[in-house]
Amino acid sequence: MLQFPKPDVEQYFQSTVIRQFTVSLDETKLIFSSNLNGHYNLWAIDLNQGKPSFPYPLTYNDQVSNFISIDPQQRHILCGFDRDGDENYHMYALPTEGGKPLPLLEADEKDKFYFAHLSDDGERVYYCTSRNNPSFLNARVYNLRTKQDELLIEGQDALHQLESVSPSEKRFVYAKSYGNTYQVCYVHTEEGDFPLVPQAGADEVHLSLSAVFVDEDTVAFLTDYKAEFAYVATYHIPTQQYAELCRIEHESGMELKWHKDTRTLYLVTEVGVEDRLYRIPLDTGTPEAIEMPTPILNQLHVAKSGALYILNRGAVTPTNIYKLEEGTTWVQLTQNMPVGLTSEQLVDPEVVAYSSFDGMEIEALLFRAKDELANGYTIFWPHGGPQSAERRFFRSMFQYFLAQGYHVFAPNFRGSTGYGSSFVKLVEGDWGEGPRLDCVAGMEWLFEQGISSKERLFVVGGSYGGYMTLLLAGRHAEYFRAAVDIFGVSNLFTFYNSVPDHWKPIMKQWVGDPEQDKERFITDSPITYLESMTNPMLVIQGANDPRVVKEESDQIVEKLRQLGREVEYIVLDDEGHGFSKKENEMRVYRGIVEFLKRHHEQEAVSAVAAENVD
Repeated sequence: MLQFPKPDVEQYFQSTVIRQFTVSLDETKLIFSSNLNGHYNLWAIDLNQGKPSFPYPLTYNDQVSNFISIDPQQRHILCGFDRDGDENYHMYALPTEGGKPLPLLEADEKDKFYFAHLSDDGERVYYCTSRNNPSFLNARVYNLRTKQDELLIEGQDALHQLESVSPSEKRFVYAKSYGNTYQVCYVHTEEGDFPLVPQAGADEVHLSLSAVFVDEDTVAFLTDYKAEFAYVATYHIPTQQYAELCRIEHESGMELKWHKDTRTLYLVTEVGVEDRLYRIPLDTGTPEAIEMPTPILNQLHVAKSGALYILNRGAVTPTNIYKLEEGTTWVQLTQNMPVGLTSEQLVDPEVVAYSSFDGMEIEALLFRAKDELANGYTIFWPHGGPQSAERRFFRSMFQYFLAQGYHVFAPNFRGSTGYGSSFVKLVEGDWGEGPRLDCVAGMEWLFEQGISSKERLFVVGGSYGGYMTLLLAGRHAEYFRAAVDIFGVSNLFTFYNSVPDHWKPIMKQWVGDPEQDKERFITDSPITYLESMTNPMLVIQGANDPRVVKEESDQIVEKLRQLGREVEYIVLDDEGHGFSKKENEMRVYRGIVEFLKRHHEQEAVSAVAAENVD
């Protein structure tokens, strides 16, 4: 019988990513952003009586989209694109059959536009923009018919985001963000602007988000006011009354949607490494769980008919779009899967926990390579964010590492989301102490369990995880063999001053103040520890990265090379903070595995040399 070779890197990266989607008002067309052809474009599927057709392309500009909205009468499609990862998204209109995007508004190259709402008649587009206000953003409404562009609110003192628009369009909710865990929502009315949590003090840190108008006078939203986990609350505009509606123990609300005809809210929560979905009748406030096909929900869409569409993924299942039929059965509308790979060939992680340096429990994901493939080495993966988490979602990169024989260990150190408000705040003003020691404790746990050893551990991380990789390389080089930094921060002083303008209002609350916290910035900057960075290192950077600019990687590479350290450097000229092009993604991850394998071989060569000396 025929015997086929083992899957190579190309197979693991032939599964595509669906970033977002939307559905037409009559539910006959599904449009999504995906790298089906290796680069991100918009694609469409015709839904004939709910049955999907073969996907066909709508764009060929090979750029990432940050929103998609179909005109209610299907006269056009509204969408946003950046340029090669620079995250300067502009708004465009596209013919319904696809083609070349038409710019909606005049804009400079570095202006950013964030879509918020399209009116029911399809004539007015509500959005926020950095144009003329790069730090705080302005909220505006643009009339597609008259071309009038009206200022709604000028951002001051904090980053402004438009959350929701009332049915009459006479009121709207906007958010003022002082940090990732400090956001206050206000409703703008004819009488003035009012906070949705009126009893919160002026400086009382809390989070309000995902506001929706359930009618002209009532807003439903999520908040963690005086709570560890965000819950559903309502605000009645005429009486200025706030009330708690629904709280789910140990689960934090992340997204809220409203269906008018059935007077039903739909709630997405997160709990540790998984998501949950609930239906909440407004009249009772009693949540009803809805089982999902996979554990991670990326996007929820509630159609006018009441049908639910979700973008979901799991650890061994890439992103796919599903529709809930008859309230009980999920129908998969897209068929995205790794080419030629079965779920049995992929690895679902174990959820483990360990005690950190101060006794705090840290949850982690442990992916074990198949016994027949395991090479005895482990990759330690500190996630990005840092106010994010490693969760049970599909990563082609992880599955490729596992197929090459590496275990993967991913801890959700302090500052990670999904474990309560207090836990996620622990990283604020403490980027390099508590989370670093959580990582060290995780390494020690791996050694105690016999899963890895200092001679058989590598560290690989991206973004904040790249920062942590560099910091561990500088302060704990004896714990692992080699390191891979993917667009990581190397110097907190230069990072603080180089982030996008609209990040700058939150930097003090998030990272600290470079003058007031000078000593801590020095202590927590990887570049402080150049002398002790002795391990081989691979550094990867996108030239267009607006979040962690190329200088962050340039300076650490240059200084380490001056010290004679072994440093390899890959710069991707057409990428930003991530990989939008399949060929770049495969080049990077193939390069990482080759780098790691070279440092197995050095161990073997050293052993042979030692035997010859004896």
